[in-house]
Amino acid sequence: MLESVYIHIPFCEHICHYCDFNKFYIKSQPVDDYLLALDQEMTNVFLKYPPRTIKSIFVGGGTPTSLSEQQLEQLLQSIQNHTARYTNGELEFTFESNPSELSPRKLQILKNAGVNRLSIGVQAFDDDLLEKIGRTHRGNDAMHSIYLAKQVGFQNVNVDLIYSLPGQTIDRFKATLKQAFSLNIQHFSCYSLQVEPKTVFYNLMRKGQLDLPTVDVEATMYDILLDEMAIHGYQQYEVSNFAKPGYESRHNLTYWNNSEYYGIGAGAHSYIAGIRRANAGPLNKYLSLIQQSGFAFIEEQVLSIQEKMEEEVFLGLRKTAGVSKQQFKEKFNKDLSSVFKEEIAEQVKRGLIEDTVDFIRLTRKGLFLGNEVFQAFIK
Repeated sequence: MLESVYIHIPFCEHICHYCDFNKFYIKSQPVDDYLLALDQEMTNVFLKYPPRTIKSIFVGGGTPTSLSEQQLEQLLQSIQNHTARYTNGELEFTFESNPSELSPRKLQILKNAGVNRLSIGVQAFDDDLLEKIGRTHRGNDAMHSIYLAKQVGFQNVNVDLIYSLPGQTIDRFKATLKQAFSLNIQHFSCYSLQVEPKTVFYNLMRKGQLDLPTVDVEATMYDILLDEMAIHGYQQYEVSNFAKPGYESRHNLTYWNNSEYYGIGAGAHSYIAGIRRANAGPLNKYLSLIQQSGFAFIEEQVLSIQEKMEEEVFLGLRKTAGVSKQQFKEKFNKDLSSVFKEEIAEQVKRGLIEDTVDFIRLTRKGLFLGNEVFQAFIK
């Protein structure tokens, strides 16, 4: 059932050293044309695949808050025009943001438009580390932006953190966590640094100029993260996500529950009617396709039953609740324990999966080696 919408804003005021998302430096870009194209794509997608109810909207990037106040209002009005008839009082409406761009006025525009969940890309509170990774804000900016968000009335705030950063020690990571817990917010997304191709960090690593913590130090940081989140009342519900009870991200759970969703914008991915599609990433290509046909996808994959079952398992295992055997049976009319009998037995033997009457789920050891476990279920 289609209940979630992702909208991609590919513009940034600054490109960070680790980022490989589809993004462009905003200066001199056709932003207004892009917003019109988004509006057109939403018109066509909802006409062709009308939802019954929309329960989550997530505006990500790039940096959506890099838009001007007028552009923000235009985007939010467009979203409202296309989705209001399908939403009810349960809508989770998330907007990604950077601390350096969260002015009181922009926050008020978001609040007035019905945004009720703010995701702030803090990454660290250590000024030296923030400079090393190419962030334009500093620790105090992050603290101030969260204070402003609360003043405007946001009661559901997520902070993104990255660990295993260049030059980051265990003590420095503990200091960032201490600062983070002082904020009294509802949700944390915490990821280890991944060095991706076509990034500044990738080029530095190839030259031997990137001072990364060892694998053992990274594992220790994750171990500390799990313990500290639990101590401070944040329940881990996915490999990298922690929430106060009742504040789990409904939108992100869409992905991990292997549910279908709309993907709007340049480089966005969608999963509709059993087909995974990818939109064109380059701006001119995206704009051209929308002008020509009203749709922007350049790739599509019709999933087989086997592929759907594999996705159900490796996505579901990201959740600490694991994969429900009953739900698997209801979706595919097959027993999880039969379809993946050998794979489950092997991962149980390695101590990475717990196999119960109702679920399979990662063990604590499995959380550290999740990618290996997920790969085991892909044939």
